Amino acid sequence: MSGGSSRGPQRRAVLLGLQGLLLGGGLAAGRAHAQGTWLAGPEGSALTLDDALRQARDGDTVELLPGNYRGGLVLEQRRITLRGAPGDKLPVIKGDGLAGAARALWTVRGGQVTLQNLEFRGARSSDGSGAGVRLDGGELRVQSCNFFDNEHGIFASNDEAAAVTIDDSVIGLAPKVVGGLHHLLNIGRIARLVVSGSRFQQGFEGHLIKTRARENRIHHNFIHDGERGGASYELDIANGGLASVLGNVIGQGSQSQNPVLLGYATEDRAWDRNELLVVHNTFINHGWLPAWFVRVIGEHLPANPPGSARVQAFNNLLVGPGVLWPAARGNFNGNRHATRDMLRDAATYAFELPAGSVWRGSGVDLRNVDGRDLSPQAEFMWPVGTRELRPGFASWTPGAFQR
Repeated sequence: MSGGSSRGPQRRAVLLGLQGLLLGGGLAAGRAHAQGTWLAGPEGSALTLDDALRQARDGDTVELLPGNYRGGLVLEQRRITLRGAPGDKLPVIKGDGLAGAARALWTVRGGQVTLQNLEFRGARSSDGSGAGVRLDGGELRVQSCNFFDNEHGIFASNDEAAAVTIDDSVIGLAPKVVGGLHHLLNIGRIARLVVSGSRFQQGFEGHLIKTRARENRIHHNFIHDGERGGASYELDIANGGLASVLGNVIGQGSQSQNPVLLGYATEDRAWDRNELLVVHNTFINHGWLPAWFVRVIGEHLPANPPGSARVQAFNNLLVGPGVLWPAARGNFNGNRHATRDMLRDAATYAFELPAGSVWRGSGVDLRNVDGRDLSPQAEFMWPVGTRELRPGFASWTPGAFQR
């Protein structure tokens, strides 16, 4: 995974024109090209980020020019979008890897905040919980952003009305602090977590994703710690709840701190409704010892009846030594075991089954499972994002890829 902050050219000519107008004084008070949009730059520019936020109203957008921005921003009860201006590079919000009193580079407290095309790097806190972005209530949407070398990429504190949505983003490079337990994504007891088209890599001791949300939708992501990765769980749905894990690559490295890839109800507080749906994922264990591809801790679930959680696992591809170990009642069909040699090219992350594989087309039909269509509608597209699948498959292949 690259730690750089460049993106493909996006309306570069428009950006250059805006920069010229701004530097030449053609935009009064920093007002940008569209109503409700403000253009800000690093310190020393005509309009700083703080100035733009003071002038912006609810519903407005603040665009950030490329450059380095200091951390410490607090957005309180704002309904606003902050995004990188179109161009080759992302604006970088930096913590420089230095511990301080602030627990996040940016903090969202209430409201509705959308972040787009930004990079957060080097968050540290004196208590070891420094986050690129911290949510203390409200709704946060993250689109096409990068988070590298933060003690937590995104952290959400407990607020049962809060929600986090992450699309097409990259979170990785956890600090290598022994005993630090730095999770790439650390979500408290909130209402909802939705993650799609995103990539999680290069953890260390902590989990790639840890969530205690009431509802979790983890769809079409690349949650893979690398062949020699040293993270713990790849996905920990710690308090149970309603969880759908669909179409992901979930891979554990040979240096992992824990043999579980997907844990459910791993802590002793569960929500009142508990259902785990695990469909069309590719699980990969790079270690020599057997792994639990899925482990449900039944004793942490409500007692009437014991271990009461509905677990359904269909059409998953289980690569490497290990077992699908739900420890709860449920339905398990179409799950197939494979070795890395059975994949197209595991060394280059081509984790699909090649044409001619014995498991091609061996999945069960999921078009009507208790009235729901669970057949694959999309798949992860490298390096980030998803792509829709053509309709009308005659058969389905286990794992995250139909291609």
